[in-house]
Amino acid sequence: MADKAQLQEAIKTQGEVVRKLKSEKASKEQIDEEVAKLLQFKAQLGGDEGKHVFVLKTAKGTRDYNPKQMAIREKVFNIIISCFKRHGAETIDTPVFELKETLTGKYGEDSKLIYDLKDQGGELLSLRYDLTVPFARYLAMNKITNIKRYHIAKVYRRDNPAMTRGRYREFYQCDFDIAGQYDAMIPDAECLKIVYEILNELDLGDFHIKVNDRRILDGMFAVCGVPDEKFRTICSTVDKLDKMAWEDVKKEMVNEKGLSEDVANRIGEYVSMQGGQDLAEQLLQDPKLSQNKQACAGLTDMKLLFSYLELFQVTDKVVFDLSLARGLDYYTGVIYEAILSQTIPAPAEQNGADEAAVSVGSVAGGGRYDGLVGMFDPKGRKVPCVGVSIGIERIFSIMEQKAETSSEKVRTTETQVLVASAQKNLLEERLKLTSELWNTGIKAEVLYKKNPKLLSQLQHCEETGIPLVAILGEQELKDGVVKLRNVASREEVDVPRADLVDEIKKRTL
Repeated sequence: MADKAQLQEAIKTQGEVVRKLKSEKASKEQIDEEVAKLLQFKAQLGGDEGKHVFVLKTAKGTRDYNPKQMAIREKVFNIIISCFKRHGAETIDTPVFELKETLTGKYGEDSKLIYDLKDQGGELLSLRYDLTVPFARYLAMNKITNIKRYHIAKVYRRDNPAMTRGRYREFYQCDFDIAGQYDAMIPDAECLKIVYEILNELDLGDFHIKVNDRRILDGMFAVCGVPDEKFRTICSTVDKLDKMAWEDVKKEMVNEKGLSEDVANRIGEYVSMQGGQDLAEQLLQDPKLSQNKQACAGLTDMKLLFSYLELFQVTDKVVFDLSLARGLDYYTGVIYEAILSQTIPAPAEQNGADEAAVSVGSVAGGGRYDGLVGMFDPKGRKVPCVGVSIGIERIFSIMEQKAETSSEKVRTTETQVLVASAQKNLLEERLKLTSELWNTGIKAEVLYKKNPKLLSQLQHCEETGIPLVAILGEQELKDGVVKLRNVASREEVDVPRADLVDEIKKRTL
């Protein structure tokens, strides 16, 4: 360990770094990182009498959620889960870590973001990167050929976090998948309908859903002259078109991936195309694409998909977009991504010079992956699958921003009634009534004081949003009634004790 004088000097220097970043209004992540270094130096120096000083921070790319944030989060989860259930899905769960070989080679260039765990007893393990590969392993292992399931759980990516944009290293995914041999495009259309329903119900503002097909992309690469072995890596580059200008994407194709400029230009002509069923029909007449078997199969299915989407009444939000690539290696057919059209203001404490507004981008994505289960099956038996993943963290970031700018108070409890007393020495009666209410399923609270003032009890209700107060007094006990008070209107009514549960339910459900 460095001597005391060196540590004190390091603390002083690091303190200046932190102050400078704060004065320059640097991003919250940068400041947090430098504060963490400062705290580590201080911890090494030790506190009073050599006492260890803990570095109190969450790990990089993770965060805590306070009760208000959790209330918003639960609301979002409930909307998503009720939609999944409305569409007939059942739920499963899988371990948070998998054998490393289960995850290896399934994510293309993103494989470098997988968290590997230290060998703890003969098995090489990794934290799950998404919920799709564990789902495919689960199907193969249990010989399941037919299921409609949803799965909501945490996944882990050794990514460069951007907290203000809802990008973390530990985050939830909400997946819905349909596995089984069905007629073309019917399950695929339902997945898009689900995205449409969820985004409408969450009321996040205007959105659109881009669709494409891996077979169309591969056919396009083939007719443009991309060598077979470069399809996947070029696909990963095309996938960056939502974040980078075409010129920069072209530069990466030519300078880093070794494509000729002519081939890149031909790709550029196709990836600028957008439309609907009409574009699929137009491309089926394209002199080059129409000669490619894969592209024709993809375009024919795209026409069929749009006919089903019309029946589901979602075509106003769906765009056939040839630039959509989705970099994951396991997609084999239709792919899609939902994009929010607006930006949201960054929270005040996170506002850096370049972060006056946060561009949200993709909030859901998915597609068809017919070959993934077969990779795990000893006999290579394929189970066709299609699914969608809802980007819960990004959605949550927006909901949180909306709550901050709204005057509406977010309730963090669901308490329906506070049992209160207007006089002293009524603790036993309060506890007795509270227990009666709990036993009937009423969400009730009582203050943990023998003789609280009535004003304190009413203030607690106002602060926490509890709508009703059941007030007990000596007279009420004699008369067999409870004074029920509406906190907002201050109106009071005497309710016979036997009718209290029904009255509370009537007023709060």
